[in-house]
Amino acid sequence: MLRVALSIKAGRITPSAILRRLSSYNRHNRLYQAFRELGRALRTEFLLRYMAEPAVRALIQAATNKSESFNRLVHWLAFGGDQIIATNDRSAQRKIIKYNHLVANCTIFYNVVVMSHMLQEMQAEGQPIDPDAIAALSPYITEHIDRFGRYSLEMDQPPPPLDESIFNTAWLPGMDREAVAGERSQRTERPAGPVQLPFDGW
Repeated sequence: MLRVALSIKAGRITPSAILRRLSSYNRHNRLYQAFRELGRALRTEFLLRYMAEPAVRALIQAATNKSESFNRLVHWLAFGGDQIIATNDRSAQRKIIKYNHLVANCTIFYNVVVMSHMLQEMQAEGQPIDPDAIAALSPYITEHIDRFGRYSLEMDQPPPPLDESIFNTAWLPGMDREAVAGERSQRTERPAGPVQLPFDGW
């Protein structure tokens, strides 16, 4: 197993090749048995941590809730045709799924922008904003969306400016504004990584 791990790390063999080789071996192969027992040990360790540590259970539950919320949004948006993909063509099926995810991501982006503007208005009025309340906001809300309404797209209309500092931290009355501003500047000076929209496979 150590040689296999070192070979993968060195780039001499790909993990997919190892998986194909192991799947073609019978259960009497020693390498197959070794990896199987290692997998059982790791799974047992994880289950013991899951039962013993409430923080691990809470983290997994939170991640599961986010995935399920996204899946419910995708399911809610795919209201046409009784939510059934009525084609056997794999390419067409993939397009339908990707387009459905695109609409879901656009809905999420719209919700985040609207909620951010509302938070900025509250902040400008001097109202206290609790960071815990911001953390509890969900971009998967659908109560304000009329799926069967009429929509006009104005492609030439630029979007209103958005102060991205609202995503970094919220200012609360009594906090040091200079300290908050310094923290924000340090965050903006960090190299920006790729932007990833929420995505969960079907």
